[in-house]
Amino acid sequence: MVKRWGPIGFWYRVGIAILKPPATLLTRREWTGTGRVPPGGVILASNHISVGDPVVLTEFLLYVLGRAPRFLAKREMFQGNGLVPRVMRGAGQIPVDRHAPDASRALDPAVAALAAGELVVIYPEGTVTRDPGGWPMRARTGVARLALLSGAPVVPVAQWGAQDVVDGYRRRGLRLRRHLVRFRIGPPVDLSPWRGKELDGQVLREATEAVMSAVTVELEALRGERAPEQVHDPRERRESA
Repeated sequence: MVKRWGPIGFWYRVGIAILKPPATLLTRREWTGTGRVPPGGVILASNHISVGDPVVLTEFLLYVLGRAPRFLAKREMFQGNGLVPRVMRGAGQIPVDRHAPDASRALDPAVAALAAGELVVIYPEGTVTRDPGGWPMRARTGVARLALLSGAPVVPVAQWGAQDVVDGYRRRGLRLRRHLVRFRIGPPVDLSPWRGKELDGQVLREATEAVMSAVTVELEALRGERAPEQVHDPRERRESA
């Protein structure tokens, strides 16, 4: 088992101590494509299928890739004195203010982490997918903005199975038996057509769609089925309500 994280600090170890036992107890893991993650600063873009999938994804990255990930997460998770905010702050996870007036400056901590050689994980959808079949839905453009600001490579990873352990959106609780969780890593996404361009809406949307297309291709291979041609867009439902 790979384990070469280096110095990760007290609070990161607290998080591991709390979360690794249930992850080990409730999941079996398979993975493909680990050699596709380059060394140094890299953005890992993943589909988001369960409120519990950050736990199994972190364990995979720690114990299989030997990288201690830093997740982008909404700023609210870092506020207060409870255990979760303390771990998030102490473990060096990255708060993002989704309502900041300057979207580029909001990503400054993530850009700095990438420049320092960190592995930064982002869920481009911004939340657990609302697609009825569990496929990736229309993503926010933060992943493209981060990639084009930092120059870091974006590696797509598909995951499947964590939704069978816990799935808060469908109001199914924790299921106390082991489930197979699989990961498939694809090659870095070619974002050269958009690098060096002004980060306007069209550039960000096109680059984001390239990233999500790559994630979906890996998920199709993982699941052995085709994704729907129409990408689920939760905003359309809100606008029509």
